[in-house]
Amino acid sequence: MAARNKARKRAFQILFEADQRGASVQEVLADWIRHARSDDRQPPVSEYTMELVEGYAQYAGRIDELIATYAEGWALDRMPVVDRNILRLGAYELVWVDGTPDAVVIDEAVQLAKEFSTDDSPQFVNGLLGRFKDLKPKLRRD
Repeated sequence: MAARNKARKRAFQILFEADQRGASVQEVLADWIRHARSDDRQPPVSEYTMELVEGYAQYAGRIDELIATYAEGWALDRMPVVDRNILRLGAYELVWVDGTPDAVVIDEAVQLAKEFSTDDSPQFVNGLLGRFKDLKPKLRRD
């Protein structure tokens, strides 16, 4: 598994855990880092995982607003937790991170949906992130 792929997967898991626990993503990230340092069985948290989680945290309110606005027929709190957090991570990386091709970000999010969510989720994730890609210049300005 490529390093960035692994980093995205761990970032998704941190966002998911924070959502499930009702904790901040920074708190869960700190827990993961602490566990990795104190338990040799735990893999280290990569720089890119930290960048993704901290970046998401910086724009969390705006990202949730975008998802709620453009996810037709889905209220954010009614959306499956897995899908919501894949979309959060994908939206952050797609709109605010330069250097990774948009197609890669979308494909990685779709792969996470295939691995962790329902049969309908990959298409939903692909469609919504595709919309964000098309609106990216406007979304970044707003």
